[in-house]
Amino acid sequence: MQEQVSDHLLGSLVDSRYLVRARLAGGGMSTVYLATDQRLERDVALKVLHPHLANDASFLERLRREARAAASLSHPHVVGVLDQGEDGHTAYLVMEYIKGHTLRDVLREKGALSPRLALALIDPVIEGLAAAHAAGLIHRDVKPENVLIADDGRIKVGDFGLARAVTATTSTGSLIGTVAYLAPELVLGQAADARSDIYSAGVMLYEMLTGAQPYTGEVPIQVAYQHVNTELPAPSAAAPGLASDLDELVQWCTAKDPEERPVDGGALLSELRHIRTTLDNDQLDFAPPAAIPVAPLPDGSHTEVLERTGGQEDGAGRTEIISSGHQPTSVLSRTGQDASAQGFPAQGFSAQSFPTSVLPPVGPGGEQDDAPAELSPREEKRAARQAEKDRARAAATPSRTLREGNPRRRAVIWALVILLLAVLAGTAGWFFGMGPGSPGTIPPLKNKPAQEAQQLLRTAGFQSNAQEVFDDEVKSGYTVGTDPAAGTEIRKFQPVVLFVSKGPQMFPLVGLAGLNLDQAKDTLAGAEMALGRVSEKYDEQAPAGTVLSQAPAKDTPVRHGTAVALVISKGPQPIPVPDVRGMDQDSATKALTEAGLKAKVASESVFDRKAPAGTVLRQSPSDGTLNRGGTVTLTLSKGPRMIQVPNFVGKPAKQAEKELKKLGFEVEVDVFGGILGLVQSQDPVDTMAPEGSTVTIRVV
Repeated sequence: MQEQVSDHLLGSLVDSRYLVRARLAGGGMSTVYLATDQRLERDVALKVLHPHLANDASFLERLRREARAAASLSHPHVVGVLDQGEDGHTAYLVMEYIKGHTLRDVLREKGALSPRLALALIDPVIEGLAAAHAAGLIHRDVKPENVLIADDGRIKVGDFGLARAVTATTSTGSLIGTVAYLAPELVLGQAADARSDIYSAGVMLYEMLTGAQPYTGEVPIQVAYQHVNTELPAPSAAAPGLASDLDELVQWCTAKDPEERPVDGGALLSELRHIRTTLDNDQLDFAPPAAIPVAPLPDGSHTEVLERTGGQEDGAGRTEIISSGHQPTSVLSRTGQDASAQGFPAQGFSAQSFPTSVLPPVGPGGEQDDAPAELSPREEKRAARQAEKDRARAAATPSRTLREGNPRRRAVIWALVILLLAVLAGTAGWFFGMGPGSPGTIPPLKNKPAQEAQQLLRTAGFQSNAQEVFDDEVKSGYTVGTDPAAGTEIRKFQPVVLFVSKGPQMFPLVGLAGLNLDQAKDTLAGAEMALGRVSEKYDEQAPAGTVLSQAPAKDTPVRHGTAVALVISKGPQPIPVPDVRGMDQDSATKALTEAGLKAKVASESVFDRKAPAGTVLRQSPSDGTLNRGGTVTLTLSKGPRMIQVPNFVGKPAKQAEKELKKLGFEVEVDVFGGILGLVQSQDPVDTMAPEGSTVTIRVV
């Protein structure tokens, strides 16, 4: 069944306060969203618990206590817990939002790090753990994914308290942790303390120095087995040239016995900083080799749920049952060496690879319980009658034969016994030497067709059970691996689980239309998808910078990591404003409409001696660009102003010319003699004339 990406909270308001804006990440216990605290107007990380946890009243009570304890821890290298609550069926934690990336992103990009960079990155992590340990808090899930690196360089440890609350309240006794960094005592069912965090930090430092995890396997159970049974190798074995002080530091943190590790984060921090001061520059700047290729673990970066049995309330000391999720799990009844020799608690382990035997009942003190059960009076009478019958039968049976046996017959009997023993010995020899009990090595079957892989196992003498799993690399119908893993030697009667690929697990693609580019990037990152090609186009409706379309489309089933191409709006396309001055109103309006703009006529017209009445005298704007539907304001001309022409006949010509020009007329002078300098006649006279028109005067 494909996992469905839950987006029902996007855009909603949680507890009338937190506006959910984007999905950042999802895991086995919760989903993390980017939200805005509308009361304080700041961005926060909103962790919403999965429904099966949110509906558990006892878990919610423990979570409240854990949240209060985590909130009391204020440290620059610990992600702060700001709030906790429930809104209907939605239970949530509010944490400080760290915009940036994780240590996992750094390792994925750079591979192995130089000792200088590795120690500089892990120093604030250990300082944050030291503060938590001093406050009585245990993280329980230290891994690169929980080390947050802000854009401004701040380093913080996140996710305090949640794994502890889940582990303490799960009725099935589930152990929460990431198998690649899980301390041996947690696999063995022992209680976690600060030294469990130190072990996980040591594994993380090994990975930072070498670019690879120390233990790998095709299924989580194989990795858990190695944590318990295999000494963690020195980092210099994978990266020759590393300083021996770094080997000692890593192996001190990852000792199998918690008593041999640093007692808490404070003790480790002192030694870590001492080592940084004792290494010289060549040792600190040692260039590590390329990262060692690692076969991907199933969901390797996520928190694994390792099932355990038992009924203790606090989870301490309970019998662990580790299940890979790919094979059935049962509980062994025996308490002898078979289980303990494997390095796991004798109380229980996956019975897939170990024979089961039945021992007599064990009393409360651990001794065999030989005391008969207390019987009712009726049962005592029945037992007495049965005992009397047995005594009578025994009395009627002779204790020795009345006739001595024949020596030849005894010889024949002995010969038959010897022959039978020889047959049994031969059968046992065949069974354990060549038959189903003989040892065999699991052949490598990865990327082989399922039928061919089953045939190879049968040819090798193994019985197999096929189980389908999702895999991003192996195509459908081909083998992903086996349990036990290839190269393992087992007895041929022991079953082998054959993992057959169903192809990559597909997830419906989230919808991005209407989001801005930053929101789309965050949403894709939260859905574990990649950003593809980004192009732009004009759009009359969508605001500039928002997503118009995506490829593949929304709800298309795709695998994690799929690149999604986006088309971003450039907003409405700008339109050049045409020049309509000098046109009449109708022509100007038509020209603007055809260009995609609107015409608006100013409420007042203006006199103009040159522009005919009804034509466009001015426009605003007169040039530049507008968006489609923009408005251009037109000012129309009322034509030239009409002015009364005075009568200057008989008056001095110069005075007449000056007064007429002052009124706005052009003056034309006809001189006939001009001796007197007086106006003999004028045209027009004593009438209205347009401003700027010509008045002719005759001067004598």
